[in-house]
Amino acid sequence: MAGLDGAGSGDAVGDDPDDPGDSDDPVRSAGEPAAELRERYDELARLESRIADLGRERVEAAADAYRRAHRVLDQYEEDAVGTGDFGSYVQFEGAFANAVDVDDDTPAADAFAAADEAVDKRRLSESDFAATREALEPAGDYVDLLSDRDDAVDAYRRARKAATDARGALADRLEELREVADMADADLDADVSRLREPIEGYDDAVREAFREFYRSASARDVLDFLERADATPFVDADLPPADLREYVDDHPAGEESIPTLLEYADYSNSKLEHYVEDVGALRTAVAVHRTFLDRIDAEPLTLAWPPTPGDELAYEIDELIPLASRIADDGTVADLRSIRDLARSAEYERLRRAAVVRDALGDDELALLERGEIDERVAEAERTLTLVDDVLAETERE
Repeated sequence: MAGLDGAGSGDAVGDDPDDPGDSDDPVRSAGEPAAELRERYDELARLESRIADLGRERVEAAADAYRRAHRVLDQYEEDAVGTGDFGSYVQFEGAFANAVDVDDDTPAADAFAAADEAVDKRRLSESDFAATREALEPAGDYVDLLSDRDDAVDAYRRARKAATDARGALADRLEELREVADMADADLDADVSRLREPIEGYDDAVREAFREFYRSASARDVLDFLERADATPFVDADLPPADLREYVDDHPAGEESIPTLLEYADYSNSKLEHYVEDVGALRTAVAVHRTFLDRIDAEPLTLAWPPTPGDELAYEIDELIPLASRIADDGTVADLRSIRDLARSAEYERLRRAAVVRDALGDDELALLERGEIDERVAEAERTLTLVDDVLAETERE
């Protein structure tokens, strides 16, 4: 296939030697493993074509005979040389003759005949064995041919896996680029601080207010607050376990703050008896729910960043105002109302869209949008993916 017959070929791959980020960009690095796959496939096809032209069975017969002959030479050389063991010599002669007995149309048949003739003597020397091995060398080419074919299969498989992996990374990157392109409608010049600053200011204030509420209010009041918050659709607070709720409602210790109850849970029984009427009830209800009590915080009262759509944010703030009014000062509640007014304004969605895009994208993706290059990068990734898919399809083996 034209375009990926060599690493980095064609502008679809887009390698730029002056760009240090190319090796990390799935779009620009996908061409190399595809080109490598093409080379490994072509090499394997060349070897298999040569074997097919010679006849696979004939080549394998020559290779098998070559291996058999060398095994016999290695096994009998020491005993069959010189005066040696005559019995071994006779066995060698028969075994070697069988090893090199091939059909006349077997590749290197002449080499096997020459090798057999080299040992067809009444007395054998080391030089005869050396001459026999030399005579067999033409047949060794077919062993090498099959070995090269096996190595080529392994190389092809590795290259195909690398190309397939690169294709997956490229497809993922293309999806990311398309998502970035879908955000091209955002006004990146919009002043998102007009949203961020009041929302962050409110979040900080309500967190501090809740920390004070948690430290100073009774456990009963804090759990009441959580249940009231959870009853509102837009505020997701964790409800207290039923046995903890029951203990706080039914025992005088429920009038103490949560930090105080947690401190009590660490006391010894003898010390705790001075503070609560039922030591076992406190341990059962409070100690076992320490994790829940420790995790109570203001997060259900905070506003998300980037913010939700205007109507949704306005409804959420309508629910938060009475909750925030119970624990925070008037300034914090006023901040909430100001954010609600902004959420209902005509410019809110433009600011929110810019905030969503800036939060979702990294610096590189934002730069693509700001430079107006995102459509070009999407097209480049699509072209490269097509080329890689073509290579994978054209080099597939059964």
